[in-house]
Amino acid sequence: IAGRHRRTRKRPTGWIALAVLALALPFGSANATVTIQEGLVSWYGEQFHLRPTASGELFDASALTMAHPTLPFGTKVRVTNLRNGRSVVLRVNDRGPFVGSRIADLSQAAAAYLGMMRRGIARARIEVLHAAD
Repeated sequence: IAGRHRRTRKRPTGWIALAVLALALPFGSANATVTIQEGLVSWYGEQFHLRPTASGELFDASALTMAHPTLPFGTKVRVTNLRNGRSVVLRVNDRGPFVGSRIADLSQAAAAYLGMMRRGIARARIEVLHAAD
């Protein structure tokens, strides 16, 4: 139709695309919260195996750990691959990722549990189960 054009909507990227929500838990302390974050996760492995992480412990590609930019070291999280529904509980022991708009870097073992080894990245949900001090 002349004079009319279809308006396309850009998909949000980067930090805008992150969904960070605080939800009150139905039990326990009135101040208890769970944090949920969704976005792209990637994995890192062999080239960093047995090298020090930001927490000071040695990186073990076969351990169920992850790097996150802000969560305290020792925090336990459930990471769910939104494509296939697989999930795994991980412990934060490093900082990162430092690539684009990714929200976390997972160990090689975690990536295998989530079924994302071949693709290297996946859309995922991160739920904080136990925040470390």
